[in-house]
Amino acid sequence: MSNVTEPSEPTDSSNAVPTELASLRIRYRVRFQKIGLLRWISHRDLAGLWERIVRRAALKLSMSEGFHPKPRIAFPSALALGVEGLDEVVELELAEDISPSELLKRLEADNQPGLIINSVSRLPDGFGKGQLKQSQFSITLPEQPDAATIQTAISKLLSQTTVSVERKKKTLVANVAEQILNLELSDDRLRLTLAASESASLKPHDILDLLGFDDWIENGSHVIRERVILETEFQSNNSAEVARATDANCNTPTEY
Repeated sequence: MSNVTEPSEPTDSSNAVPTELASLRIRYRVRFQKIGLLRWISHRDLAGLWERIVRRAALKLSMSEGFHPKPRIAFPSALALGVEGLDEVVELELAEDISPSELLKRLEADNQPGLIINSVSRLPDGFGKGQLKQSQFSITLPEQPDAATIQTAISKLLSQTTVSVERKKKTLVANVAEQILNLELSDDRLRLTLAASESASLKPHDILDLLGFDDWIENGSHVIRERVILETEFQSNNSAEVARATDANCNTPTEY
């Protein structure tokens, strides 16, 4: 579910929106990578970082109403601390209408270490807000993995109807077939696709625990979210609607 995260800093008057533009709300969907040391900052700090990036880019943010207006910056899905993301999503509402290519150029100019812009889409009026549908992950294997043991654990887990996960003094029950859409050993990595759920979304660390591999992370394995799939994906080849980064290192999903 989409979460508008409160900024970590007071609103900067230098980005104040003129009265005649106050009602203008143009929504952009930005896909980006969060890699390297940046994976160790919290989601709240990431939200604050994005607000600073937008302000340094001299963009006019659309603000919420009320006594304490906040910038309209939304993340469909928070990334857990320590997890790298190759296809993360942030939605920005601006009080100005600029082309996706110009927005991409301004965001890239900030050159924030560990944050790489993949694409920028200008969403049509009335287009649904980003809500998480599925996430695709890969987990690197520890040294000298036993492929047969891993495969046996995978088969055992997938044969179950439901699984129980402990979360903050309560037990959550998840349907295996509905939530674990894919789980396999491929290219020396554990690869999994997990469906989002209102009640009990499974996380990669839950899967490792259920497989009996809860020591992998402390033994050097790390988790990468390779793709975020939303309930409302925007597809377009129109350069007036979508701008894609040209950096060869960028992950470029087929849907936006």
